[in-house]
Amino acid sequence: MAEQRLDGMRVAILVSNYFEQVELTEPRKALEQAGAQTQLVAPKPGEVQGMNHVDKADRFPVDLTLDQADPDQFDAVLLPGGVVNADALRMEPKAQEFVKKIQQAGKPLAVICHGPWLLVSSGLVKDRTLTSYYTLQDDIRNAGGRWEDREVVRDRNWVSSRWPRDIPAFNREMLALLAEWRARRSPRVA
Repeated sequence: MAEQRLDGMRVAILVSNYFEQVELTEPRKALEQAGAQTQLVAPKPGEVQGMNHVDKADRFPVDLTLDQADPDQFDAVLLPGGVVNADALRMEPKAQEFVKKIQQAGKPLAVICHGPWLLVSSGLVKDRTLTSYYTLQDDIRNAGGRWEDREVVRDRNWVSSRWPRDIPAFNREMLALLAEWRARRSPRVA
């Protein structure tokens, strides 16, 4: 497969504290290696705390707060998981507003593990097919979505995965989705 270049694309990574670190760092690395620019967007300024499952890991600087971030300035969104992160983020009205605007514009959403909680709380999963950490399947189904137990699921402008073991498949499909979206948006040269 040819390398997918995403030069100039801007991806917002929405997190709160206690996100699953590898679900941020590995997709972020893949995006940046493909030429995309990523920005960490969080409810508060300063730093956010990563986790290695239940153990504290590294801290990361916040690039923009949810108050400062404009969804129109981004081409896509990445939602890492982590129970505490996802549960806190789903209750942030500005985070809900952000993903709703991204969805209304038909831009790509890449979400892994517990990340779909924000999509559930934003009312976006009805009639969508996705995967997640298995404990979210009832939330997704109760919100009108279809949950599948697969390493990666693509549904229109969404790509989703279950957990860190799925990151290679998640990254591959995320990059493909963004490249396809970009190709549809780019003017054709005769």
